[in-house]
Amino acid sequence: MQHLTLLLMERMGLLLLITFILTRIPQFRYLLDRRPDWRTGLTFSLVFGLVSIGGTYAGVTITGERVDSSFLVASLQPEEAMADSALIGVMVAGLLGGVAVGTGAGLISGIHAYSLGGITGVADAVSTPILGLLAGLVARFFAEERVIAPVKALFISVFAPILQMGVVLIVNESSPAAIRTVDLIGIPMVAATSVGVGILVAMIQAAMKEEERAAASETQRALHIAEMALPFLKQGLTFETAEAAANVLRRELRASAVAITDTKQILAHAGTGMMPGIQGTPIASELSRKAVQTGEIQIARTKEQIQPHHPAIGAAIIVPIRSGGQVAGLIKLYYPSVRQIRPVEEAFAQGLSKLISIQLDIAMAEQLRSLMKDAELKALQAQINPHFLFNTLNAIVTLIRIKPEAARRVTVQLGHYMRMNLTMTQAPLVPLYKELEHLHTYLGIVNIRFEDQLSVDCQCDPGLESVSIPPSTLQPLVENSIHHGFKGRTDRGDIHVELRRVADGVHIVVKDNGNGFPADVLETLGASPVTGGGSESTGIGVYNVNRRLIHLFGPEARLKFFNPPEGGACIECTIPYQAEERREAIDESDDRRG
Repeated sequence: MQHLTLLLMERMGLLLLITFILTRIPQFRYLLDRRPDWRTGLTFSLVFGLVSIGGTYAGVTITGERVDSSFLVASLQPEEAMADSALIGVMVAGLLGGVAVGTGAGLISGIHAYSLGGITGVADAVSTPILGLLAGLVARFFAEERVIAPVKALFISVFAPILQMGVVLIVNESSPAAIRTVDLIGIPMVAATSVGVGILVAMIQAAMKEEERAAASETQRALHIAEMALPFLKQGLTFETAEAAANVLRRELRASAVAITDTKQILAHAGTGMMPGIQGTPIASELSRKAVQTGEIQIARTKEQIQPHHPAIGAAIIVPIRSGGQVAGLIKLYYPSVRQIRPVEEAFAQGLSKLISIQLDIAMAEQLRSLMKDAELKALQAQINPHFLFNTLNAIVTLIRIKPEAARRVTVQLGHYMRMNLTMTQAPLVPLYKELEHLHTYLGIVNIRFEDQLSVDCQCDPGLESVSIPPSTLQPLVENSIHHGFKGRTDRGDIHVELRRVADGVHIVVKDNGNGFPADVLETLGASPVTGGGSESTGIGVYNVNRRLIHLFGPEARLKFFNPPEGGACIECTIPYQAEERREAIDESDDRRG
């Protein structure tokens, strides 16, 4: 029995070698993922059936107590039996492929065993398909595992030869020859089958991990290459950016050459085949035009399909890159021969195309969001209160009749105000001294209308004149106090504007002695234009200021509204320093402490 076990283990090694080769076939992944269709299932039933037949031919012939080590036995005599590793193929088929594959492999193996004959022929024909079916049913309990653990597979496979030996005894009615045969081959077949299944499953797991590591490595490589090339491609496909990206791709991909085109012409070529005047050459190859039209990767397998022609270039992968849902250009990877374009290169090119296209779409979306944000800010900054303009024009009409000189002065100031307003809206931030000039120009116009009924006091800490502030921030806040804080009042209106230096920025306070904010709109001020209520105002100026502050500096810079205990209304906010301004503020603070 010991000699038979060693001999069976030795021949099982040859079978494992063959099955290990199967793990290198790409189609084998369908079984490992447990997603076979009927064609794949049929194919793998045949494959594992043939593996099982190979295990039978690699078996050892038993005649009574005599062991015959002959190889490739074509048939057996009625008193002969075969100690083999046929169940390894059937069990692995069921455990990996499920019920259909296991049963199919078992049928193929059983029919072959029946054709060989011998004392176990009929029993093998009956038991082998059943064992394949049972293996597939058992595999359902481990459906969450991609590949069943080797220890579990070994334990499950122990019972397969035992059941098969039981069928041998049943079919042969426990004859002395059957009992003698089972006593001789039972333990060696249990050992060979269980160990063989465990080792094969372990090899499959190792192959899977190797493939996963390779996939992870290629993914990391694609991410790294995309990260290196994207800063150039994000700037748009120009001759300069394409040349920089082509040099990066050639260095990282180790290709013979790399070319980048837009949809019409070659923008850059780096490596073998580089020649003067190649930039700007129209796309001429049929495969390149097809890649632009279809958006699918093309492979040039002959020199005639390649542009530009060069003796050292024999094949190429043409990778389309998309932006905004349309093909924006091509990346061409050149190789000396088509033999260098392996499936891994094709898969990598697919991944690189998708990755760069996705990143370009993200960059375009970010660019569009930035442009929309800038457009929104400019629209908010450019809005002028129509009431202020109409009231000023009406005041000018009145002054023309009674005070022509004052009318001329207001007209000049209004023109100056309009020019300043248009100029300041071209930038998101302006120096504080320009914003104060804008406010004083506005007050110069307003004072003509209100004469001695309005007093505006503005206090600013020294050294803040160059601090950056959003344009048209102070004027709408003061205008809100004039038109809504003093509405319906005949007494003098006082407005106090403070600009104080604080640790994080400039603290702005606009306070008046007017009516105060109505209680029903106090909580919603600045969040949305106020309509109706006691304000009788849209509040669009204050709303615009608040939105611009939040857009530029975040929610911490939003306007705060409250009614002081002594009466009137107060608006506050803090505009943070820019980076350079923050350093200057720290240096100034250190000087004061010193």
